[in-house]
Amino acid sequence: MTNPSHQKSAAEFIRLLEIMDRLRAECPWDKKQSNETLRSLSIEETFELSEAIIKNDDQEIKGELGDLLLHIVFYSKIGAEKKAFDMTDVLHAICEKLIYRHPHIYGDVEVKDDEEVKKNWEKLKLKEKGRTSVLEGVPKGLTGLLKAYRLQEKAAGVGFEWETKEDVWEKVNEELHEWKEAIDNKDMVEMENELGDLLFALVNYTRFIDLNPEDALERSNMKFINRFQYIEKCATEQGKEMGEMTLDEMEVLWDEAKKKGL
Repeated sequence: MTNPSHQKSAAEFIRLLEIMDRLRAECPWDKKQSNETLRSLSIEETFELSEAIIKNDDQEIKGELGDLLLHIVFYSKIGAEKKAFDMTDVLHAICEKLIYRHPHIYGDVEVKDDEEVKKNWEKLKLKEKGRTSVLEGVPKGLTGLLKAYRLQEKAAGVGFEWETKEDVWEKVNEELHEWKEAIDNKDMVEMENELGDLLFALVNYTRFIDLNPEDALERSNMKFINRFQYIEKCATEQGKEMGEMTLDEMEVLWDEAKKKGL
């Protein structure tokens, strides 16, 4: 029996498809759009969803998911106009992919935990796409931290992995020592190389303790923004320019912002 909530979702999805048809036919802006013009907007929407998730704002997440869904429908509409693919093809492809990559659900494969699921996923993905390297699945446009995380995940999926988190922490300390040596030697090239190695090792350690370094850094970015803007607000209320305040005065306000949970 079909889930009643799925029936409601299907009705709203059909409504969205019909709205897209009308916008594409009648709206001057929507008629002008192409895959290329939508690309940067889609990236922006993805970052807005990411920010909503970091903020743990369910209402904002809901809104941003709607925006992303609109983009998926838009690309599919353009695909249909080009007679390349349509929304049905997109939905069918993802359904088939999920079934194929979950043989422990839709087949007779047995797994003992989520790690085995991930390893099977990577093996199936490699076979399915005809790739010669598991690392080919990591997008080149990812941020450095996230790319390092995904590269390590992909390699671990085929067994290239440290045995314990203690081993990884030892590697972190080794890279930290090498970076300090490069700093002491004032060797800029080696300083950059060793800093990269240190960050890569730290990212690997975060993976071992189930933390995402990209999320962690973004939360720190948001804390810094909130606390710094609190200092700016207080400076304005005191009739001062930021450049006129001493570091001690700013640190007092920074501590105030921390106590307020900013």
